[in-house]
Amino acid sequence: MMNYEGLDPGMGEFSPSLHGAMESGLESSMDPRLDPSLLQGVELDPEGLAVSVPESVHLLEGMFSELHSAVAEVGIPVTAAHFDLQEELLWMGNHRGHASSFFGSTMGRYSSFQVHATDDIRSIQSLETGVLFLSKSNLKCLTRGGLIMFDYPMEEGADMHSLLLTDNNTLLLGGLQNYVSEIDLNTVQETQKFTVEVPGVAIMRQSNRFFFCGHTSGKVSLRDLRTFKLEQEFDAFSGSLSDFDVHGNLLAACGFSSRGLNGLACDRFLMVYDLRMMRAVTPLQVHVDPLFLRFIPTYTSRLAIISQTGQCQFCEPTGLANLADIFHVNTVGQLLMSFDVSSSKQALAFGDSGGCVHLWSDAPEVTFNGYSRETDFALPCLVDTLPHLDWSHDLLPLSLIPMPLTSTEPLLSDWPSTLATPSPRRAPPVDPEILRTMKTVGFIGYAPNPRTRPRNQVPYKTKEVELEYDSYSQVPESPIGRDEEPHLYMVPKKYRKVTIKYSKLGLEDFDFKHYNRTLFAGLEPHIPNAYCNCMIQVLYFLEPIRCLVQNHLCQKEFCLACELGFLFHMLDLSRGDPCQASNFLRAFRTIPEASALGLILADSDEQTGKARLGRLVQSWNRFILTQLHQETQEQEGPQAYRGVSNSGLGSSGESVIGRLFGCEVENSSLCRCGKETVRSSLTLLFTMHYPEQSSLDKSIKEYDFAEILKKSICLEQSTQAWCENCEKYQPTVQTRNIRCLPDVLVINCEVNSVKEAEFWKAQAEYAFNKAMKKEEMERPKPPREPIPTEWCVEEDLCSAEGLTFDTRAEDLRHVWIPLSLKIENEELSAAEEAEGAAIYDLVVTVSHVLDARTGGSLVAHIKVGETYHQRKEGVTHQQWYLFNDFLIEPIDKAEAAQFDVSWKVPAILYYAKRNYHTKYDLRIKNPIEASVLLAEASLARKQRKSHATFIPLMVSEMPQAGDLVGLDAEFVTLNQEEAELRSDGTKSTIKPSQMSVARITCVRGQGPNEGVPFIDDYISTQEQVVDYLTQYSGIKPGDLDAKISSKHLTTLKSTYLKLRFLIDTGVRFVGHGLQKDFRVINLLVLKDQVIDTVYLFHMPRKRMISLRFLAWYFLDLKIQSETHDSIEDARTALQLYRKYLELSRGGGNDEVRKVLKGLYEKGRKLDWKVPDCDGGEGQGSPKSAVFPSVMGL
Repeated sequence: MMNYEGLDPGMGEFSPSLHGAMESGLESSMDPRLDPSLLQGVELDPEGLAVSVPESVHLLEGMFSELHSAVAEVGIPVTAAHFDLQEELLWMGNHRGHASSFFGSTMGRYSSFQVHATDDIRSIQSLETGVLFLSKSNLKCLTRGGLIMFDYPMEEGADMHSLLLTDNNTLLLGGLQNYVSEIDLNTVQETQKFTVEVPGVAIMRQSNRFFFCGHTSGKVSLRDLRTFKLEQEFDAFSGSLSDFDVHGNLLAACGFSSRGLNGLACDRFLMVYDLRMMRAVTPLQVHVDPLFLRFIPTYTSRLAIISQTGQCQFCEPTGLANLADIFHVNTVGQLLMSFDVSSSKQALAFGDSGGCVHLWSDAPEVTFNGYSRETDFALPCLVDTLPHLDWSHDLLPLSLIPMPLTSTEPLLSDWPSTLATPSPRRAPPVDPEILRTMKTVGFIGYAPNPRTRPRNQVPYKTKEVELEYDSYSQVPESPIGRDEEPHLYMVPKKYRKVTIKYSKLGLEDFDFKHYNRTLFAGLEPHIPNAYCNCMIQVLYFLEPIRCLVQNHLCQKEFCLACELGFLFHMLDLSRGDPCQASNFLRAFRTIPEASALGLILADSDEQTGKARLGRLVQSWNRFILTQLHQETQEQEGPQAYRGVSNSGLGSSGESVIGRLFGCEVENSSLCRCGKETVRSSLTLLFTMHYPEQSSLDKSIKEYDFAEILKKSICLEQSTQAWCENCEKYQPTVQTRNIRCLPDVLVINCEVNSVKEAEFWKAQAEYAFNKAMKKEEMERPKPPREPIPTEWCVEEDLCSAEGLTFDTRAEDLRHVWIPLSLKIENEELSAAEEAEGAAIYDLVVTVSHVLDARTGGSLVAHIKVGETYHQRKEGVTHQQWYLFNDFLIEPIDKAEAAQFDVSWKVPAILYYAKRNYHTKYDLRIKNPIEASVLLAEASLARKQRKSHATFIPLMVSEMPQAGDLVGLDAEFVTLNQEEAELRSDGTKSTIKPSQMSVARITCVRGQGPNEGVPFIDDYISTQEQVVDYLTQYSGIKPGDLDAKISSKHLTTLKSTYLKLRFLIDTGVRFVGHGLQKDFRVINLLVLKDQVIDTVYLFHMPRKRMISLRFLAWYFLDLKIQSETHDSIEDARTALQLYRKYLELSRGGGNDEVRKVLKGLYEKGRKLDWKVPDCDGGEGQGSPKSAVFPSVMGL
């Protein structure tokens, strides 16, 4: 702020005549007194003191109005005001050198102290450690409590007016002299002195390009940030400058114009300069006499212009000022002397000549800074709060009475030094596992990290106590680290994240049966974005969806419904072995909507636990239902797969998803003008909305789950919306009502913060206490049918208590949701009227299991129906199961509804209408027909017919059950494996490399064209390939690119359908290392359909033998000399199988055993290398590079 002693000697005297003196020098047209219409509602206190804001004032959001005012010293003008940049404090300095600070929006007095004995405080600046106060000839730094940190006197004759903090440690001081000083705050020394023109610098500002200096002559100069050299100068006003500010590329200034003999007159035109072109733009005319101005860049670059009489106007620097934007500061007749804006732009502070500070804000809960640190308050005085001592009490501790130390005798609390020596806590012993595996080289020991402790942390508790419920001996821990993880001791082992341990043999020696003793299939987790495994299981165990997607087939290359159908077919075939969702997730990664919704995670986010899985899976739930709804609507007609006739089981007009989950809702918007707009829409799921907690009342009220669910479905909320009638945004009440009930009610729980988790926890406590009281009151009775909770959509809640389990009340701990809901709706369809109210049973709960280190995991509790048990186990019953990736375990129904939010947070609930699936056609007709094997066009533009490497099957050649087909596949690498090297030199695989199939070849196994390929497809891929493995696969860069490839290029889906048709037909595949081929292709083939030459020519506990060595030994063929060719490999496997049949027919098993013995002896002699081979000796097949489990194949 400028000090007006430098402008006019008469303005330095703060006497009652100041008002007249100011007005006499102004023109009549610039009378500072306000228009009477602007003074409505402004009351003046007769005693001349500023008063608090009247109770009638209500702050409107976005409009500034007075929040509070406080008097520092009566009658002493406030010459400087400043919002603290570190804490929620407002500082003021007055004309007599006294400083005060006020805390927060209530302006409670925080500190008050004398800075200078006589001089006024002209500028204030807050630092991290203290506050700077500038007076005429002195710079002081004091703590916020008033202790002096340093006192820096100026040169003789200095008249300082402004300071500018250029960085954390450098300060510029300017005033009415011919220099500007640079001060180093670390050493409190002057480091440089820059010469400026007389009359000196009264105001300083800074941008990222310039220093801006305001002079009392009316000029504004722009100076270089490093050298302080003059770069540009604006002659803003002919008389004097009162204030200016800079924002972005604009500089705005206000001041006084020279009116000849009449002296100075306040200029009502603001000068605005464009800093890009360094010239003035159109001056801005305002309706007040500007003394201060500041940019307040909230939504736009607004300017606040303040007059000395308290008028405040807001306007755009490049627009027109509006009379309606004028406000008035209630100064009670005093003049404004200082002004500041908080860093958050939410608060304005005005200091007047009567010693009062006014705080204005645009919000009731104002904060001065975006991130303020906590303010330290003085401890309360305890002298007056000592407890009253009752001498008659026998056990009164006399130590409560402070006694002076008068004698020289030692006190009882004076312990001898031998007993009081500090004893540091001993370091915990080295983990025995580290000592056991340590290898010593010189004097340094090396051992693998057993991962028993968090990195760089030592726990205070050296022993972790296992809770009694954490004794699930039937579920072994993940073998990747068989240690107790301290941060997971609360979580039962079956809920913890499961991990696959990879060995030399890959997955072959990993026992999945430890984790899954059922016949249902788990899903493997080590695939990018496999967090949705639990939701895939949820969809699979809804019978109408399982049938829908397996009946669906379309032409789209990446269709999630098709891929789910393929995956569900594998889950149907599996007898307890885990499956991979790799093809589904590959298609999922290509969907633009999934990427836009943030559903596709980077590998680093999955591994480091940055992903918020609870929120993520709820978004995934909404996405997959919408996506399947859209894709299955497109099944019929021209969208059907080429050559496939309509199955008749699809949808016409509406999808099964819409019938199953869809709920027609009416959205009503009522404006306050009375206009109501009603729109109908289809929603597939609902989101829980929880009641707002009062800031005053911290306790959480008791609610019934059905009551919250009703309010969430029939949602009513107020919001700003466009009204066609009013033609503007108006407060609108939006109401949602449902017309009919879905067959499956899907609920996203939205427990995404501590507030919602506390709400669930409190409601579970209420429900548990109620159940315990009920159990105490009632004696045990014969078990009866559980009563479902009733909820009337259109009417009031019929029954708040309706949840009964056939279990002890103790099992209801952490349970709030009911196992059954009874929902009544007035607008039922005719078909439903006969049934009356619908009863919904809980069938799915999805939970987020918390783990601070890995970000946790997602698990599902699913009530598996009778049809699934009938297919897998031949029994008809229903049972709840826990699905945790490849861990599957039966659980009690009470456990499915239990949510201990300290480690198990609810995410998704599914309620299904009883016997809902009877309305659906649950037959599956395989949509894959023989036409998929017929000739098709290649995606490659350059492929020529003459270079065709295969002859497609004729209609007369269609395979039959039991026919032989030679198969071989080649792969490329998408992600390299993650492994660690142990101290003994062995390698441990943490995460295997991610492979993608690049070429698939099938050759005829019988008939006149035996050995002739009928499929030789190169698979186009859109994902980045990190290694083509050309030495083992024969695939070269460019072979998979449709623009330059000369191969027969197809999509993975096209070739997948051909193989699925062959599998469904019942052909038998012959190949070498087929188990790994099918795993990467993501196919499940029954064992009796696979003839693998790896195992035909293998002796127990011996090494696997490569195809190359077998071909040389039995067939006298030399293959794979340079690279691999899948046609050659498939033919060779067929010939080896014929050779095996010949040996078996000739002498039975004894003859085969004898031949194998000779094979192994020969192999050992030759070191398993084919003799007389030029180059490439000992080269393995692609399986040896891709899959360690088949050594040297």
